[in-house]
Amino acid sequence: MYRFRRYLFLLGVLALPPSTALAATESLVEAPGPQGVLAGTFLNAGAKRPVVLLIPGSGATDRNGDSLTSIKPATLRLLAEELAERGISSVRIDKRGMFGSARAIPDANNVTIHEYVTDVQSWINTIQHQTGISCMWVAGHSEGALIALASASSVKPLCGLILLSAPGRSIGEILRSQLHAAPGTQSLLPQIDGALNDLEAGKTVDPQTLHPGLRTLFRSNVQHYLMDEMRYDPAKLVAAYQGPTMLVQGGRDTQISPTADFDLLKAAAPKADALYLPEANHMLKDVQGTDKADFMKAYTDSTVPLDPKLVPHIAEFVLSH
Repeated sequence: MYRFRRYLFLLGVLALPPSTALAATESLVEAPGPQGVLAGTFLNAGAKRPVVLLIPGSGATDRNGDSLTSIKPATLRLLAEELAERGISSVRIDKRGMFGSARAIPDANNVTIHEYVTDVQSWINTIQHQTGISCMWVAGHSEGALIALASASSVKPLCGLILLSAPGRSIGEILRSQLHAAPGTQSLLPQIDGALNDLEAGKTVDPQTLHPGLRTLFRSNVQHYLMDEMRYDPAKLVAAYQGPTMLVQGGRDTQISPTADFDLLKAAAPKADALYLPEANHMLKDVQGTDKADFMKAYTDSTVPLDPKLVPHIAEFVLSH
């Protein structure tokens, strides 16, 4: 079963303008997984071009950045296509146990961050063998950025990190902040805090003792993954990595804080290239005004473009290293 969680988890003279980029070719690609293959899409911008591995965010989010729900912004597909126009190849992937990678493990919930890191190494090995590149860029969106950070200390050869809408605090802290701010949760705060405290301490929670509105978030088959995920401190991970790093954050992100998370990462990695997009939401698409329909369209409509500054800055960053 897939994980469903209520959080989700940025001028280039060197960047090739779209008019000068060669036509990219797209193909399905596979890498070895634990019990079956891992699946992805390789968008090849040409021989010896840089390659970026794109890791999707939390829950049942596919290689394009779309979920099984109405959330279908296609953020990673759009990013891959625009990078290809600038001469940068990419591999966007389905996580183990999900979508095209369903055969890799029988239960997508039975996973750890370390095992996701193992998959990142498998992808790097596969693409390096196929293309002969000297190293690979690893980019993650939201929870995928945490996986990218956890990979930095061990996967090889790594060109650098691109962290999109990345958590700067532990997932436990982010969940606590989101749930405290959610409308109608004030009477549930003792249960919320109790459950999060137990999980952070490595103790399971009986979902049946919780309000029905909390049982999906804290259901039994995701608790061990949450416990594992809560052990990681993104700020410490980014501080420990000394290679090229780019941080990207939208100013209208309601899941990852433009201040609490982004500022923590910037302080921990002062040499990182930090891109702040004032009008962009969590999906890195611009949101104008306060109209709820327009806000949701950026999550549900893949034709809404990415923030226009996003891809040129990423392309310049990659091509200048």
